Amino acid sequence: MSQSALYATFARADVAFERGEGSWLYTADGDAYLDMMGGVAVNALGHAHPRLVAALKAQAEKLWHVSNVFRIPEQEAVAEKLADLTFADRVFFCNSGAEALECAIKTARRYHFVNGRPERVRIVTFEGAFHGRTLATLAAGGQEKYLEGFGPKAGGFDQVPFGDPEALDAIIGPETAAILVEPIQGESGVRPVEPQMLRHLRELCDRHGLLLVFDEVQTGMGRTGKLFAHEWAGVTPDVMAVAKGIGGGFPLGACLATEAAAAGMTAGTHGSTFGGNLLAMAAAGTVIDVVAEPEFLEAVRAKGLRLKQKLAGLVDTHPEVFETVRGEGLMIGLKCRKPSGEVVAAMRARKLLCVGAGDNVIRFLPPLTISEAEIDEAVHRADAAATDIEAASRKGAAA
Repeated sequence: MSQSALYATFARADVAFERGEGSWLYTADGDAYLDMMGGVAVNALGHAHPRLVAALKAQAEKLWHVSNVFRIPEQEAVAEKLADLTFADRVFFCNSGAEALECAIKTARRYHFVNGRPERVRIVTFEGAFHGRTLATLAAGGQEKYLEGFGPKAGGFDQVPFGDPEALDAIIGPETAAILVEPIQGESGVRPVEPQMLRHLRELCDRHGLLLVFDEVQTGMGRTGKLFAHEWAGVTPDVMAVAKGIGGGFPLGACLATEAAAAGMTAGTHGSTFGGNLLAMAAAGTVIDVVAEPEFLEAVRAKGLRLKQKLAGLVDTHPEVFETVRGEGLMIGLKCRKPSGEVVAAMRARKLLCVGAGDNVIRFLPPLTISEAEIDEAVHRADAAATDIEAASRKGAAA
């Protein structure tokens, strides 16, 4: 791959796409790839969805950006949609998942500050978490491979082992402000938090006067078959960070909160130049209208079950390549026995796009609009990729 003027921060695959349609991406040479990663859970409605294209075109011809110095009625309308569909009373719009988490962290700390407990600034997080790439969200995630070389770790975060209620109970102290958790850890290998653990977190927060903060950047906007993944456990947070799928490919993040939790976020305490601009709101309003329909979410659940069952069949067929399947809805992790990078490359050679994660897992995060026939085709290509890997292993052993 030729050198470019870009930062060398991504190990990019040497393939580029010119256009997309639904669940398919096309190179300039006309090669078609079946997209089972959806821009890493971003393209909720697939590529070039007619309603999304129409909404952006219509808004682009009127007005793009005015800044939050002025009222933006379209922003207020999207916030109302989110409030009507969720636990939240207040919404702050930004541009990314990391920014949504930054807002959530600040919201939790300011909540205690205005309620006379300024010492409550520490936030409990979980090993394996990924909350973003800013200095604060890197500290919240706590993964050394991402923190290395960036100087002192931002303070105020206490990590406990994943799924360890005793350690969680022990870490809470007089300076604890909140508990922050992903209902399903995505980057660390599609690891779901058990529903009873989420309920335990809610009970702990209520008992100690803490805020419960959910990171639904990857799990939200219908990805798991509910509008938000925490709905499966029947638990509601006080604050929630959302991004990725909410813009359908347009950069957008949002921090949602109850009236009480957002009480400290008064004029001047937080801001964003671009957050919630008119193009972003045109995209988000359309995505929400489509995804929030009960029949749409029902279809996601059915397609997710189909994908999970068929991938389980691949595990049975190729036990030397795959180990197990986990996840919910159209957020599925396939744990590999072979190196996950090798498996992703073999699938890409079969023109199937998936994305790696921790714990030697590859993620299937297709557009929520994917068809059953396309799911079947994806599994067929994954099967062929596994056969290729097995053949290469046998050839290597014989050499």
